[in-house]
Amino acid sequence: MTNPRKKIILNEILFWKQNKLLPEHYCDFLATLYAEGNDIEELESATHKQAVLPLEKRKMLFFIVVLSLSMMVLLYFYFTVTTLLLFLTGIVVIAAVTLFILAFRFASQNNLLAPALHIIAAILLFSLSIRMYTTYFSGNNLALFAFIAANCAVWLFSGLKMKLLYFTVSGVLGLVALIGYYLYNFM
Repeated sequence: MTNPRKKIILNEILFWKQNKLLPEHYCDFLATLYAEGNDIEELESATHKQAVLPLEKRKMLFFIVVLSLSMMVLLYFYFTVTTLLLFLTGIVVIAAVTLFILAFRFASQNNLLAPALHIIAAILLFSLSIRMYTTYFSGNNLALFAFIAANCAVWLFSGLKMKLLYFTVSGVLGLVALIGYYLYNFM
């Protein structure tokens, strides 16, 4: 089959068959009709090979899993070990800044890894602010309110500046929740 249009049509028919968009016997009939009885098995085996994740996507998935596990371990030590507080604070700040830089680089390449990096960096910065509150301002509800409001404001600003809907929504919802909590409890 040398006609590229026929190959495109056959690929579409096989896609319909694999995703059950049409009944299987309809797809078989259409494939036989367009292939004129030739090369259907070859085309099906080629599409089954494409169904396996490409190497780049597997590397990206592995990177996300390793990064998430590393973040969980870092946060565990960050909240449990108090003797290394300054050292771990520096590591968390460096990790968050590095993640934001990587996220900006991947976002310019339209890579799907960028949102995961943004979210992980935001979680690290939020945990850093909560740790600062528990270490230096424990019991001061106004300081906790200020830390959470600052995080929400940063998320809102980042969402508007970088046109990221999930940060914009998180910032707005967080600020609305804080204002609602303040009005409900203190007014």
